[in-house]
Amino acid sequence: MAGPDFSISLSELDMALRSIEAVIDPESKRAEIAQLQEEVSAPDLWNDQENAQRVTSKLSGLQNEVDRVESLRSRLDDLAIMVELGQEEGDAASMAEAETELRALQKAIAALEVRTLLSGEYDEREALVTIRSEAGGVDAADFAAMLLRMYLRWAERHGYGTEVYDTSYAEEAGIKSATFTVRAPYAYGTLSVEQGTHRLVRISPYDNQGRRQTSFAGVEVLPVTEEADHIDIPESDIRVDVFRSSGPGGQSVNTTDSAVRITHLPTGIVVSCQNEKSQLQNKAAAMRVLQSRLLDKMRLDREAEMNALKSDGGNSWGSQMRSYVLHPYQMVKDLRTDFEVGNPDAVFDGEIDGFIDSGIRWRRTSELATS
Repeated sequence: MAGPDFSISLSELDMALRSIEAVIDPESKRAEIAQLQEEVSAPDLWNDQENAQRVTSKLSGLQNEVDRVESLRSRLDDLAIMVELGQEEGDAASMAEAETELRALQKAIAALEVRTLLSGEYDEREALVTIRSEAGGVDAADFAAMLLRMYLRWAERHGYGTEVYDTSYAEEAGIKSATFTVRAPYAYGTLSVEQGTHRLVRISPYDNQGRRQTSFAGVEVLPVTEEADHIDIPESDIRVDVFRSSGPGGQSVNTTDSAVRITHLPTGIVVSCQNEKSQLQNKAAAMRVLQSRLLDKMRLDREAEMNALKSDGGNSWGSQMRSYVLHPYQMVKDLRTDFEVGNPDAVFDGEIDGFIDSGIRWRRTSELATS
């Protein structure tokens, strides 16, 4: 079988990478990195821990993004040299190595190209993710816990920071709900395609008769609010309740009433946080979650107004979107894009980039079709 036409393939990759560089703009990113490095070196940086985490997280994310682009450019240049020398010397081993590197580069550049499709209003923000168990009883609670671990493992694989704000444990196994942040640039734009209903089909480990069980869990993804959002929440609009934090099985993990639940009276939105050490910290974290929920409500209200004007009813891409089948066969399939893999264990261990990339491309195509 004939090998690839390297001259054409290298030219295509160079054009694709130039397009990516034009969007990401490494030069401007380097200037921003230099400014953030000055902030990080300030001796009083950690006097404000929340700001310090924001600055260091943004610095790390920008540095990783620039390093990723520069690494791909360096690899592409090296590949061109390898191909030239291999062809001049008729070195079959070098050409085989070049072909392997070409395939790897095509995959890596295609993955980074997806990043250039994130141009929504809040896409570059950090993400606030909530997972809730839905229909399916204890299996649904267990499924929600599996999804929580999946996303945390995905973030860990990419070197993204995470912070779990609140976990509500189910009585027998798993969780009722959990809320956490992913601290990385474009985390919201990236993870927003994960929003919707996820379905698990398996032989239930909680059924004594070993019957097949279908259970559901919901994933909500919101952009983290920033100071510039200016969402004013009067104290008269909220009710704050305090209670003792608890862990699995109802065991107390705190001997004081440090956990905080905030109810936004005008909208009925309820948020809680129990993972910080003090009531003050938990209230601050809960307020950040409430800010994000209110920001998203404002966005949805605007979209509803626009959809009403268009008379198209809006889109429904956020409904049931993925099936995880463990029995009678093994497969994870995205119901919107038809992207699928036959290794659920790897998916539950955080290998979901293929689903995310195909989801972002699908969403972009859907947006262009309806614009």
